[in-house]
Amino acid sequence: MIQAESIILPVKRRSVGLRKQALSRNINVISRLKTGIWVYFFLLLFEGALRKWFLSSLAGPLLILRDPIVIWVLFSAYKNGLVKSSVLAVMMVSIGLIGLYTAIFMGHGNFYVAVYGARILIFHFPLMFVIGQIFTKEDVLKVGRITLMISIPMTLLIMMQFYSPQSAWINKTVGGEAGGGFSGAMNFYRPPGTFSFTNGNTLFYSFCSCFVLYFWFNDKEIKRSVLLAATIALLIAIPFSISRGLFFQVIITVLFAFSSLVLKPKYTLHMLLLVGAVVGLFVILSYTPYFTTATAAFTSRFETANSQEGGLNGVLLDRFLGGMIGAIAASSQLPFFGYGIGLGTNVGSMLMSGGRGFMLSEGEWGRLISELGPVLGLTAVFIRMTLALSMTFRSIKMLLSGNLLPWMLTSFGFLAVAQHGWAQPTSLGFSVFTGGLILAALNDVQQKKTRLPLRKRLHVESSVLK
Repeated sequence: MIQAESIILPVKRRSVGLRKQALSRNINVISRLKTGIWVYFFLLLFEGALRKWFLSSLAGPLLILRDPIVIWVLFSAYKNGLVKSSVLAVMMVSIGLIGLYTAIFMGHGNFYVAVYGARILIFHFPLMFVIGQIFTKEDVLKVGRITLMISIPMTLLIMMQFYSPQSAWINKTVGGEAGGGFSGAMNFYRPPGTFSFTNGNTLFYSFCSCFVLYFWFNDKEIKRSVLLAATIALLIAIPFSISRGLFFQVIITVLFAFSSLVLKPKYTLHMLLLVGAVVGLFVILSYTPYFTTATAAFTSRFETANSQEGGLNGVLLDRFLGGMIGAIAASSQLPFFGYGIGLGTNVGSMLMSGGRGFMLSEGEWGRLISELGPVLGLTAVFIRMTLALSMTFRSIKMLLSGNLLPWMLTSFGFLAVAQHGWAQPTSLGFSVFTGGLILAALNDVQQKKTRLPLRKRLHVESSVLK
């Protein structure tokens, strides 16, 4: 008996030692993957600044600066078995690979254009699911806190861009040329912030508004001074951006916040405090000439553009439902495999025709269907809509269980995942990152009800083995 124990105990010790090594290795891998995801986020926010101000001679290569990070994160996560394959991700990657082949041999025939277009589906789309399984809810909240802190200097920057001439250094465009602003109103231009184009500014503050509203309902999770300053920054950014898209998106996020009161009345007091704070801040800001000038420019742009596009109904229907329905209706007139993946991007347009613009369709659904054909294109649209709807329904369930975070992120993430233009790198980045954060917020709560997620299970098991 003693001899048997003398054999078993060393075997157990070796087994425990090997298990501890495996746990330690996985924890280190997860830590590195999180670092890679954070690098992706900061590059999303500041790669435009590199392309405009600091490394303008490398503006072209920097366009895909995030791609090596994406490939490394995907490879490391799947190599170490830290994420499970998603049916939607596998389907989208398959469409990307088929589209790559058909574009080269049956479409436009340009290898580089095809690769540029296919990388969106093959690499960036699966990244959402990796972020969703690697990040925890606390990681998502950390992103929110940092976003709110960044919004404060970002607002100061767009105010300077708004009042500075287009020849100023801060208004340089990609490649270091003057004129980074885009047409606005009353001789003022829409400022791009740190981004390469003004849509980045709209996307950033739309993303930021989700966290601003969330933290007003959960003000113990952030410093009050940061929350108040970020709220002021968001209010100022809306007129200074001269962006109707930002205005409508903030309205949608506010409506999501109000809708949460129906399911969770406990948030009523927080909503009243928020409304009071916003009204008070708006009254104070209305007495400052800088803010009133920006508000006048925004109002002028809003009225002029609405009248040109047939009023508010025309704006919403043409930009949202109209583009979608038109894309589906025109799908029957396209080649079976489309004109080739990547052709609808600006890079594809430059490589194929030498000019920038939309060779196929300005709308995202129209671009996908035109590039991939009616079967593959509509399948890609179906996958995006399925994922967006799944996030929404799961967010409602989490809201009923007391978790508001996924619901507020979905206020921006639904449209970002479903129909934002992924041909534009900044729009693609915000869509992928926001979708990943929603999945992370959902998975974190869901796994607490059943079992600990892998990253926490590793930590617990490692503690027990010690």
